[in-house]
Amino acid sequence: MEDQSDRETETVSRVRKKTGPREVTMRRRQDILDAAVKVFASKGFHAGTLSDVAELAGMTQAGVLHHFGSKENLLRAVIGYRDSIDSSEAHAAYGVDFFDHLIATVKQNTTRPGIVQTYVVLSAEAVTEDNPGAEYFADRFEGLRELVLSQVRSLNPPDDPLGDAQLVAAASNIIALMDGLQVQWLLNRDVDLIQCTTFGIDAILRSVVAGASGSRIVSD
Repeated sequence: MEDQSDRETETVSRVRKKTGPREVTMRRRQDILDAAVKVFASKGFHAGTLSDVAELAGMTQAGVLHHFGSKENLLRAVIGYRDSIDSSEAHAAYGVDFFDHLIATVKQNTTRPGIVQTYVVLSAEAVTEDNPGAEYFADRFEGLRELVLSQVRSLNPPDDPLGDAQLVAAASNIIALMDGLQVQWLLNRDVDLIQCTTFGIDAILRSVVAGASGSRIVSD
């Protein structure tokens, strides 16, 4: 009786005749990434195994390692894959258009809960000891904060500007708002992710536009 490895080799050989080796490799890598997204989203990085990924992808664990080398490399690829799904248009938008693009991304996220869940699980796990995703997420948040901050600064009124610490706080709160609401939405789909995110970002930006002398309900 042929084993799974033999069947996998036979399947790849048949596909290769039709598409060529490069296309087959790309397809198999995509199958692995799709499987890893589901496994890491449901079990996390530590509990999710390469065996789980291989089984879901319909191949052997050795096949997964052939394409990615290690579980840590697969994690990095999954995180990069998740980020590549988001459009780069945000980096080209400016001011209010940038924040409109963030809302558009939130709308898109409501159609891909698996990707959102993967991000939430992996980013939360990154705070644990010796997690291979820690450096990536630390760098990601730093870069994202700088990107959002640059757009917040564009709305800072020149005749009554907020201080830099307040602008940094505004940028950090926008990121925290979006990530926190995603968790609530994953746990309870009755949460209106789009409306809640729009309201929160608008409230933060209104506070920025109001300037240093604008009224505040709470104070530090």
